[in-house]
Amino acid sequence: MWSKIRVIFTIPELRKKIALTLLCLAIYRVGWQIQLPVIDHEKVEVTSSSDNPLSSLIEKAAVFSASDLRQATIFGLGIMPYISASIIFQLLGTVWKPIEDLKKEGEAGRKKINEYTRYVTVVLCLLQSFMYVRFYVMAETDGVGILYDQYTIASGGLSVFWQLTLVLTMTCGTVFLMWLGEQIDEFGIGNGISLLIMAGILARMPQALLELLNNTSLELKGLTPGQNGIEVLVLLAVLFVAVVFGVVFITLGQRRIPTQSAKHVRGRRVYGGSRQFLPLKINQGGVMPIIFASSLLMFPSLVISGLSGFATESSFMERAFDWLGGAFGDQSSLMFNLTYVALIYFFCYFWTAITFNPKEISENLKDYGTFIPGYRPGKRTADYLEKVMVRITYVGAGFLAVVAIVPTVIAALMGIDPGIASFYGGTGLLIAVSVAFDLVQKIDNHLLMRNYPGLLEG
Repeated sequence: MWSKIRVIFTIPELRKKIALTLLCLAIYRVGWQIQLPVIDHEKVEVTSSSDNPLSSLIEKAAVFSASDLRQATIFGLGIMPYISASIIFQLLGTVWKPIEDLKKEGEAGRKKINEYTRYVTVVLCLLQSFMYVRFYVMAETDGVGILYDQYTIASGGLSVFWQLTLVLTMTCGTVFLMWLGEQIDEFGIGNGISLLIMAGILARMPQALLELLNNTSLELKGLTPGQNGIEVLVLLAVLFVAVVFGVVFITLGQRRIPTQSAKHVRGRRVYGGSRQFLPLKINQGGVMPIIFASSLLMFPSLVISGLSGFATESSFMERAFDWLGGAFGDQSSLMFNLTYVALIYFFCYFWTAITFNPKEISENLKDYGTFIPGYRPGKRTADYLEKVMVRITYVGAGFLAVVAIVPTVIAALMGIDPGIASFYGGTGLLIAVSVAFDLVQKIDNHLLMRNYPGLLEG
């Protein structure tokens, strides 16, 4: 393995790509530390540690958006607005004919869609940063404000100038991150946006590991919740390896549909007739279903806490809001996890229906003179592909559901911090593993083009 890694840095072009990628990631981590003006960052820690529903919402969103609004930095919004804009256009490409026609135009259409995506990203940045400034920066939690007194006006808020300054600063930060990701795509190695998200996830690991070690004594204490001993460390290490193995296994898992190409006689030569296969991924949706489900579950507790103020004391509505707040505000509750699993299944089938078109695949096979043995080209082939995809999506959704609730189970049974348990499953682990495989495959492509063995060969 070390000899293969050494070969990577002997190829000048690949070495430059890796150096540029590392430089862009380093710039991202430096910008992560640059704080917004007019905000007292010592008070930010007090506010972010409170039970404010918006603070909890921000904490959950930080996992898969390469952001941390609780720290109030110039990259606070992260790359989530760009991801949201990309998802919007991907969905529009299936239901709106102008975008669908652009997707069929090849490279020119893709560039046009990317241009529209950037414009929508700026609009989303302006909206999200304005909401952040109005409802988080200018709000008070338990009497604690996060603004410096010399910058506040008589009413206790910020002037229009400083509000505009914060909005534009955060918008420019996200646009700069988007540009960094595109530079990695064009001149670096790997997918730029995914690497930025993975860097944000991995940057949390040292602190989480340090907290775990500080709260663990090197003694035999059994598996009593809340008392971390050597047994807990060993069990967590084994569980981490097992979860990563499962994620890798399902991520690479395929259902291979055998195909047969028809024979073509041209002159005295016979072409075609070879047997191949059509690979269908078990986890066709990737990390998108779990991201959608996590995002949607952020809002019930926020909405319920806002509506509970309108309920009269000791009324049925107040009791109902208290029950719903406990059910959706506590991630270890049965209602929360059942809803989470149901949403994952729904979005798995929803996203697969958008990204996988059996009719189009059937027509492409027919055009290239390829067929699935035992099934006539056309509708029967499309029906067969759809039936197979429905079955394997059920397995993939079950895997995503298990991975999604593993952190909650670990945190509840072992009594460890949810931030530490989040590295044993959920969105963060799926993204990290998926991006790591994509990066290794792209490095392998450069090595194989120069007749070197790939990293995963042998």
